[in-house]
Parts: sequence; structure tokens; C-alpha cells
Amino acid sequence: MTDTQINTPDPKPDGLAAYVTVTAAYWAFMLTDGALRMLVLLHFNGLGFSPIQLAYLFLLYEVMGIVTNLSAGWIAARFGLTSTLYAGLTIQILALIALAQLDPAWGITASVIFVMCVQGASGVAKDLSKMSSKSAVKLLAPKEDGGLFRWVALLTGSKNAVKGCGFFLGAALLAIWGFQASVWGMAIILVVILVGVVIFMPSGLPQGSKKAKFSQVFSKDKNVNRLSLARMFLFGARDVWFVVGIPVYFNAVLSDGTAEGRREAFFIIGIFMAVWIIFYGAVQGNAPRILKAASATTDEITAKAINWVGYLTLVPLVLTGAVLMLDTSLTLTSILIIGLLVFGFIFAVNSAVHSYLILAFTSDERVTMDVGFYYMSNAAGRLIGTLLSGVSYQIGGLSLCLFTASVMAALSWLAARRIQKD
Repeated sequence: MTDTQINTPDPKPDGLAAYVTVTAAYWAFMLTDGALRMLVLLHFNGLGFSPIQLAYLFLLYEVMGIVTNLSAGWIAARFGLTSTLYAGLTIQILALIALAQLDPAWGITASVIFVMCVQGASGVAKDLSKMSSKSAVKLLAPKEDGGLFRWVALLTGSKNAVKGCGFFLGAALLAIWGFQASVWGMAIILVVILVGVVIFMPSGLPQGSKKAKFSQVFSKDKNVNRLSLARMFLFGARDVWFVVGIPVYFNAVLSDGTAEGRREAFFIIGIFMAVWIIFYGAVQGNAPRILKAASATTDEITAKAINWVGYLTLVPLVLTGAVLMLDTSLTLTSILIIGLLVFGFIFAVNSAVHSYLILAFTSDERVTMDVGFYYMSNAAGRLIGTLLSGVSYQIGGLSLCLFTASVMAALSWLAARRIQKD
């Protein structure tokens, strides 16, 4: 056994049963994660926070994602996959309970700092859950007939569809129940889910090894490192318009400033964000069919990843031109919606291919380490995108957000081109 190898008790768990249980836990988490993001964004936008202040609310979430992913692979290798999955769900419950204590009488500075800290805890929770779920697929998926790509695409695609439902749920709960009641409701539901997952989780998933060393989280594989760099810029390209730019722009366009107008805008924005994420998830789940990957080699799939991220660069560039040439109007809004759905389709294919490639490039012995390092880059991309979303919108509006997204996509394409074929 190597130093990083995880002790796996015999017999191994039934692959499908373990996969279903892990997926159910991941679904439950992502539903609350999506709802929480919309609750925080729309609630504080309604309180008059600027785009940069809104971006600040999510910065620690992304920073903690970087820290968590860097260490989560080692934690899972040391203590086992189920431990990190349960820890992720538990921390999310505690974060929701803490957020419910937010007092409207607090000043802006105190509110921002408090929500940043709570969002930081939620970032830890999310990436513990994500790393656990994605690593489990590497160990459980069948190896023949493109089984790994199918299983990881299904997990990732379904997760994003569920998260999309969470975006709509968060907007709807805010409009109907208000902020605190919605947060308490999600915490209670997640407690029930955690108890169910603990009861029904099959035995046999890796339990960890005391020989795992933290220094081994840094990969020496050039393809893992280059793929991670491409992933960082890919998610930066999405979040630079997704986190602050589009929600704030649509809210400005759709709301007349009255309480009723804000509620209507919340619903419409929530519906759009939900549809985008659900659509993105559906495309991810079908990426193996779209790419005809069942009989494709890893080299062939790598080549397709490079081509598709090149296509992605063009979409926000075209939308930037549309925003600059057209005044705020129904025509521009329609073009943005269609264009962002096209972006979602191409982005989803890229994301699914990346999720497959990281598992294809790594080994069973290093899976938690390499997946953790890879998702650290994912979190770094979201951090960069989140910060640039607020800054670029504040400086140049939606057009600068979209142009920055095109630059980030181009950088992802350059990084992907450096992945070496075997």
C-alpha cells in the first residue's frame, strides 16, 4: 500500500446503492446551497447593498472553498469519505442556524461581516460534500463502456438541476415567508436528510489511512495541474456575470422600486436563474451522448474539451456587443436570455468533460487528493469571478462583466491546449 492509499474494507459496497445514497445527500445539500445564495443575494440587494458589497458577501465562501478543497482530499484520505460527507451536511445546518440569527437592526458593516463568516462556513460545507461525492464515483463507477463518464455526468448534471430548483426555491421563499423563516425551514429539512443518510449509507466506502500526508495533496501530474488551471478560468468566466452582474441588472430592469415590484422581480430572477442551472445540469447529464463518448478515448475527449472551451469564448463577446449597441429594452433582455442559455449549453459540456478528465487522469490511490486539488482550483475560479463580477459591474456595468467573462474563457482555452495527450 502506498502512503496515500485509502484502506477499503471488504466487502466493497454495492456500487449502485452507495451511489444513490451519496447522490441523495449531495442533492439535499445543493438544494439548500442554491436557495441560500438567492436568499442572501436578493435580501441584501433589497436592503440597498451595492454590487461590490454584494460580492463581498460571497468572497469568504469562495476563499474557504479554496482552503477546504486543498485540505479535504487529505482529510478524506485520513478519516474516510463518509466522515467528510457527514461533516459537510452538519456544517451547513449550523451555518443556516447561525444565519437565522441575523438582526435587521445591525449596521451594514456588521451585517456584511456576519454574513461573510456564515457564508464561509457554508463554503467549507459545500466543498466537503462535493469532494466526497465526486471521489466516491471514481471508486464505485463501472470501468467499461464509458461507465465513469456516464456516472460522473449523471451526478454532476443532476446536482446542478437540483441546485437550479434551489435558486427558484430561495427566491420564492423570500417572497412568501421572508428571510428568517426560510432559513429555519431549510435547516430543519437538512437535519432530516442527514439523519436519513446516516441510517441508509451502505458500509464499505473507504475509511481512511493514518499514513496519508498533507504534503501529498499537491499533484505532480502535469495534466492534473493544467486541467485544474483550465477549470479555474472556466468557472471564473461563468461567475463574473452570474453572481452579481445578471441578477442586479435584471432586478434594475424588472423592479419598479415598490415592495410589490421587488417581489415580482424576485420571482422572475429566481425563475431565470433556476431555469439556467437546471438546463445546465440537464446538458451535463447528457454530455456523454452529445460528445459520443461511449467509444471515445481519453485523448479524443481531451481534444473535444479544448474545442468546446474555444466556442465558449465567443458567446459573451457577442453579448458584450449587444449590450453596447442596444439600450435597456425587451429586445436586449431577450438577446441576453437566449445568449446566456447558449453559454450555459457550451459551459455545461466543458464542465462535464473536466469532471470526467480529472477522474480519468488520477488513480484510485490518489483520487481524494487530486479531486480536492482540482476543486480548489474550481473554488479559486469562483472567487476570482465573484470579485470581478462586483468590481466590473460597478465600473462598467453588464457589458464589462460579459467582456471579462470572454477573457476568462480565452484563458481557460489556452490552459486546456497545454494538456498533453498520452
